[in-house]
Amino acid sequence: MKNYFDLTGKSALVIGASSGLGRQFAKALANQGAKVAVAARRVEKLEETKAQVEAMGAECIAVPCDVSDEQSVINCINTVAEKFGTIDILCNNAGIIVWGDLLNSTTEGWERAMATNVTGAYIASREAARIMAKQGSGRIINTASIAAHGGEAGSVSYYSSKAAIANLTRALACELSPLGITVNAIAPGVFATELTESSLDSPMAEAQKAGLPLRRFGLEGELDGILIYLASDSSSFCTGQVIYVDGGQTCKM
Repeated sequence: MKNYFDLTGKSALVIGASSGLGRQFAKALANQGAKVAVAARRVEKLEETKAQVEAMGAECIAVPCDVSDEQSVINCINTVAEKFGTIDILCNNAGIIVWGDLLNSTTEGWERAMATNVTGAYIASREAARIMAKQGSGRIINTASIAAHGGEAGSVSYYSSKAAIANLTRALACELSPLGITVNAIAPGVFATELTESSLDSPMAEAQKAGLPLRRFGLEGELDGILIYLASDSSSFCTGQVIYVDGGQTCKM
């Protein structure tokens, strides 16, 4: 019986893997046989991720990386390529939310969100694509959000950055797909992570949950399936897509 989602022999890099979705992504890729490099700023948390992946029997390396620093991203890509020989799968998952209404927001906050959420993904994709192009294949998977679908008050920079990730994905797909590199994005709804946990225990969150077709928020592991599909050969004819995994939230927006 063929395993359509086997990643044995593939090398993957997950940027933004110190916690939350990125840590889960690293474990999911390892579970399908991939060698995994994990990268983030918080080295202690990164080592925790590495230990969890290695406990699954997978090869894993931890690479410190600040996505807001171009040279740091370049060094990260080069380190992983040198260690594994190539990079087959890149997951751009680093992200922050800068909360605050527009009238009290700052340009510094805007630029910090854009540097982390968008520019880092652009640089990592550019550098990884140079490696992937030489082998004629590769998978780039960006983390977007339901915030790419529409805006709300409270964080102009976050909503703008996730919309930018969606179109970065489409533009990269147009340019890189002829080189054998597919580029897609996963757009999660509300999942319990470090970014969201402070806002999930509130009457507003409960009202939001009640309005979802599935009447609940996402659970750990519920993005694994779409991630593995996009990382595997099964998705060879899928590129430039932003795939919402959101309990049905965007079908009502």
